[in-house]
Amino acid sequence: MATVAFHTLGCKVNHYETEAIWQLFKEAGYERKDFESTADVYVINTCTVTNTGDKKSRQVIRRAIRQNPDAVICVTGCYAQTSPAEIMAIPGVDIVVGTQDREKMLGYIKQYQEERQPINGVSNIMKARVFEELDVPAFTDRTRASLKIQEGCNNFCTFCIIPWARGLLRSRDPEEVIRQAQQLVDAGYKEIVLTGIHTGGYGEDMKDYNFAQLLKELDSRVKGLKRIRISSIEASQITDEVIEVLDKSDKIVRHLHIPLQSGSNSVLKRMRRKYTMEFFADRLTKLKKALPGLAVTSDVIVGFPGETEEEFMETYNFIQEHKFSELHVFPYSKRTGTPAARMDDQVDENVKNERVHKLIALSDQLAKEYASDYEGDVLEIIPEEQFTETGEDNLYVGYTDNYMKVVFEGSEEMIGQLVKVKITEAGYPYNKGQFVRIADDSVPESMRLSS
Repeated sequence: MATVAFHTLGCKVNHYETEAIWQLFKEAGYERKDFESTADVYVINTCTVTNTGDKKSRQVIRRAIRQNPDAVICVTGCYAQTSPAEIMAIPGVDIVVGTQDREKMLGYIKQYQEERQPINGVSNIMKARVFEELDVPAFTDRTRASLKIQEGCNNFCTFCIIPWARGLLRSRDPEEVIRQAQQLVDAGYKEIVLTGIHTGGYGEDMKDYNFAQLLKELDSRVKGLKRIRISSIEASQITDEVIEVLDKSDKIVRHLHIPLQSGSNSVLKRMRRKYTMEFFADRLTKLKKALPGLAVTSDVIVGFPGETEEEFMETYNFIQEHKFSELHVFPYSKRTGTPAARMDDQVDENVKNERVHKLIALSDQLAKEYASDYEGDVLEIIPEEQFTETGEDNLYVGYTDNYMKVVFEGSEEMIGQLVKVKITEAGYPYNKGQFVRIADDSVPESMRLSS
């Protein structure tokens, strides 16, 4: 039986697509092996969001070649899309496929085995206008299912290479989204995470259909779904209609990830972002009115070319004032091929690091403050796995709807179920909780109550 091993670099979308590619191999009769073991085929799903992403991708490709020099080495993903020639130049790489035409991979492998000639299957992503259907009926991770609803981005922010790696925005057919959501719920998933390259831009390429309508339909038509999470949404995509849907829904969770990138209008302009701080603040105010207790997490880039101390402080103060519940903070790094990499006034590395540390300290403080509001409350979590960091047995960890990580004493069969847990000690990065009962009606009574 032929064997295949996968390695995924980069974002949630890549992880989703690796699972989709695995489905194709599974249907063709392959057995899946661990990446560190010997396999007949290695598939490396690459990332190119930073120059480091390229470098890491190259390291993993070389690792696979060393593992089994006779294997077929297949490289796909964003780095493959933007730099196929660079990858083909690595001795031992046999097949390169970009961020589309993944279903051709198995055919290419057959072709390679017959002809022994390297294959470059990368086509012009800027011409792609249709969402590539890749089905994932189930995930290796058994608690949270991702559902990819769109591909590509039309924004062309000055720091970002992604439109060149993923092409322009294209949305998945709404009926396909509903169908796959139902399939995931039927496979036992309670929570679905809507994901994409520019998730909230869903429907911008459609006539008479938008993201708010998709949310509404997922809410009303998918039977048995308990939680809908949006992986990321831009401030400009949070329309009043979206806010209204969030307000009315009891399935869409109280957590949104809204990338800020900077809290200074002058920096945002240089980044070519599509909003002002005043607009962002207005959206946050409206959201928090509609969804009391909403957790807002965000991404921030510090040390963008030309960022002054004043501009950095504008960002710091904005985050403090609007009480984000957690931040992902990145020092700006030059991405070759983007306008920002060619800008003058690159910020000194030491200054960047100092600013990163200031924001991380603020993020920790805000996360603790946010969690402390819930001490003593009973919240629903979906346990994901055993918690091993403290070395104690029978501890499990999962997330509340508002994205707080909770560790509590439980049992194996609770994984993937909805469980009510009382927050006994708030903290960050995790809170301590106490099991109250299984919250899911479909679970037998004997399992539902705590002993």
